[in-house]
Amino acid sequence: MSDTISRFIFDNSDVRGEHVRLEKSYQDILSIHHYPPGVANLLGEFLAAASLLSATIKFEGSLILQVRGDGQVPLIMAEANSKQELRAIARDANEAISHDFKALIGNGQLAMTIAPENGKPYQGIVSLDGDSLARCLEAYFQRSEQLATRVWLCADGEHASGMLLQQLPSAKPDLERWEHLSTIAHTIKNEELLSLDVETLLYRLYHQDAVRLFDHKPLLARCRCSRERVVQALISLGREELDDILAEQGQIETNCEFCNRLYQFNAGDIAGLFEQGSDLTRH
Repeated sequence: MSDTISRFIFDNSDVRGEHVRLEKSYQDILSIHHYPPGVANLLGEFLAAASLLSATIKFEGSLILQVRGDGQVPLIMAEANSKQELRAIARDANEAISHDFKALIGNGQLAMTIAPENGKPYQGIVSLDGDSLARCLEAYFQRSEQLATRVWLCADGEHASGMLLQQLPSAKPDLERWEHLSTIAHTIKNEELLSLDVETLLYRLYHQDAVRLFDHKPLLARCRCSRERVVQALISLGREELDDILAEQGQIETNCEFCNRLYQFNAGDIAGLFEQGSDLTRH
């Protein structure tokens, strides 16, 4: 089954896991921008990672994983919300030629933002010390959350997949058990992660361990842009600046950078924005 995330736990253990496999949602996002192969693969890893991490947090809202660096891709980010909706973008990446993580990202920071629907956002930031997104995420959890975490990510332009193991807080953590489970998981090959369903993968890894798999949850690509959001952004610019744009261009056009949806406003629309009681978000 494609485009699903699945939780699993080990009986009599303080270790949990998540597995994600993306196909249609990943391809839908790539079809909008046509990134170079190396960027497309990295974006798939970001989508898989955001899905895995959002599943470990019990909240209504979004988790945003973002890197700003000085490499061939100045900014790359992926977002997953509590409705299992995904979106992602790599900005100014059309000329990127590398497949190497460090060459694509360069030096910079990895930011993880948790944005509840009701409440203040929380953001954690770490430097990009690892040689892959997975290693950087492991460092993040070690430094920021102090939770032993192992992450595996891969993508090939058609499929993206990932797995996460995490040791839960415990008064008496079983370090030997943790090492056993994570050492076995390190035998995963990228081809297996990309091609095998979660049931087959877990059986290959842990057929001698008591592992319990929960129901799959579906994932899909869906942008959160709306005319209402664009209207609010235009209003924040002020009437004078909007009128200057209209005088120069005749109308105002803006594209969502995630889904490329076009929003258009003419002079009458803009005038209506500043009339009391006007509501252009319905058009």
